Amino acid sequence: MHRLIILSFLFFTPVACLLAAEGSDVIRVGDDFPVPAFEGLLFYIQRDPNTNTICYEINLDKNGNLLRGTPVKPFWIRYAEDGARTELNYIQRTFAYGIKSKSLPDHSYELRAVAYPKHLLTLKRDHNGTYRIYTRIYERESILKRIFIRIDGGSFWSPNVLYIELKGIDVATGKPVTQRIKP
Repeated sequence: MHRLIILSFLFFTPVACLLAAEGSDVIRVGDDFPVPAFEGLLFYIQRDPNTNTICYEINLDKNGNLLRGTPVKPFWIRYAEDGARTELNYIQRTFAYGIKSKSLPDHSYELRAVAYPKHLLTLKRDHNGTYRIYTRIYERESILKRIFIRIDGGSFWSPNVLYIELKGIDVATGKPVTQRIKP
């Protein structure tokens, strides 16, 4: 119940959004949202009813080395406000969109979203040396690209979350994969 309240808070507040990936064979809501594209982008979250987007980028120092304590940096692109890029505030980092990381012996990182820590994300380099976020989508190892949260009414503290959609690329096949989770 505690997670549901936190997730509800996250999904309905003005700081909430949805995660998404490329392609899908299902009817998708939110595909007309702006798609952030820049070097270092790992994945992003969006939600209706607005286009503001939380982006997660690789966090490198000025020499191009991964910052070990905080390997992933989240921030807003406020498309509804002329596309301004802003940092997350304390409440957003601590209760909503922050990421906790744990360094692993193989130089990868176990990542957990503060709002939903039971879903494992892994930051590691692919065969080309590019950092990616890996997770399970329909029990298949996938590169996470996007999360979308579909909301239909409700209230500030208890929105009606219809589904959470994970989108990514299946590592084995290279094809888009999408999974909808109903809370």
